[in-house]
Amino acid sequence: MSGLEIVLGLVMLVGLVGVVVPVFPGLVLIAGAGLVWAIDLGGPGAWAVFAVMAAVAVGGIVASSVLPARRASAAGAPAWVVLAGAVGLVIGFFVVPVVGALIGFPAGVFVAELARHRHPGPAWRATWEALKNVGVGIAIQMGAGVVMIAVWVAAVYAT
Repeated sequence: MSGLEIVLGLVMLVGLVGVVVPVFPGLVLIAGAGLVWAIDLGGPGAWAVFAVMAAVAVGGIVASSVLPARRASAAGAPAWVVLAGAVGLVIGFFVVPVVGALIGFPAGVFVAELARHRHPGPAWRATWEALKNVGVGIAIQMGAGVVMIAVWVAAVYAT
């Protein structure tokens, strides 16, 4: 294993952390490290590994967005409530470093649901459902990240 491959492996691990703590773009960082590796190594095998990693990244990002949104809709949350959570996430990210996004999303959902229902009980239940859906999205992206890294590690040891 070369020095570059060790550094890229560490970057990929930082990407996995970025899946849980949205400071780094997790799957994009992992795929980017795979791209650097493919450029460095060259050849059709390296590019095939990168193509698999990129496909898993795209699939993970899409699935982690679509499935929780569908679950939220099925639970009765209108799209604007999910949008309010996203706005809260962005605001939280900039107001409270590192953990602000984790605080901002549920706060945005709670405020939107409180405005919709005018009672904290249903707002808390909707916020809890939204948090479970976020957990599903994180689990999907974490699984995708682990698969991407496993494909890369297998390719590194095969070369």
